[in-house]
Amino acid sequence: MTPAAPTPAYRRLSVEERRSQLLTSALSLFAHRAPEEVSLDDVAEAAGVSRPLVYRYFPGGKQQLYEAALRSAADELRHCFDEPREGPLLPRLSRALDRYLAFVDQHDAGFSALLQGGSVVETSRTTAIVDGVRRAAAEHIVSHLEVTTPGPRLRMTIRMWITAVEASSLIWLDEDKQPPAEDLRDWLVEQFVAMLSVTARRDPQTDALVLALAEDV
Repeated sequence: MTPAAPTPAYRRLSVEERRSQLLTSALSLFAHRAPEEVSLDDVAEAAGVSRPLVYRYFPGGKQQLYEAALRSAADELRHCFDEPREGPLLPRLSRALDRYLAFVDQHDAGFSALLQGGSVVETSRTTAIVDGVRRAAAEHIVSHLEVTTPGPRLRMTIRMWITAVEASSLIWLDEDKQPPAEDLRDWLVEQFVAMLSVTARRDPQTDALVLALAEDV
C-alpha cells in the first residue's frame, strides 16, 4: 500500500499574522466589488476562518474592517509616489505613475468605489484617509521639485494635477483600460508640464521651475 501523505502540521498564526491575513482577504474582495457588496461572511470564507473570528479581530464589524483595509490600501498608494530623488524629474514622475496605475489596474472596482464615493460604508474617517493619500502625493511632488516654500499658485497647480490623475484613472477604467497604461502615463506627465507652464505665466516661482525642467530634459 502506498503510504498516505503526511498531514501538514497546523501552525497557529500570531495576532499580527492573522490580522494581516484578514486584511489581505478583505482587500482582495474590495478590489473587485463595491464595499457594500462585501459581507463579513465573504471575508471569513475568503480567509478560511469563521465569522466569529473576524469579529474577534474587528469587533466594530464591517465598518472597522473596511477602514482598516482602506488604510492598508492608502499606505500602498502613498508608496507609489515614494521615488528616490535621483536623476531628472520627469522620469521619476513616470515611475511613480507606473506604480499608481498598476495599483488602479489591480484594484479596479475597489478603486472606483473608493474615489467615486456613494458607498454605504463611507464616513468622514474614510474620506480623511483618501484625502491623506492626495496630500501625501502633493508633498512628494513638492519634495521632488525641491521647493522649500511653495506659493499658493504652485500648490494649487499640483493638487489640480493630482485630481486630474484620479479622474483620468476612473475614466480609464470606464474605457476598459484604454489607452494602454504606458500611453496614459506619458499623457499625464505631459499634462503636468502643461499645467505648470500655464501657471508660470502668472507666477514667477513656477516660471523658474519650468525653466529648470526644460534644462533637465
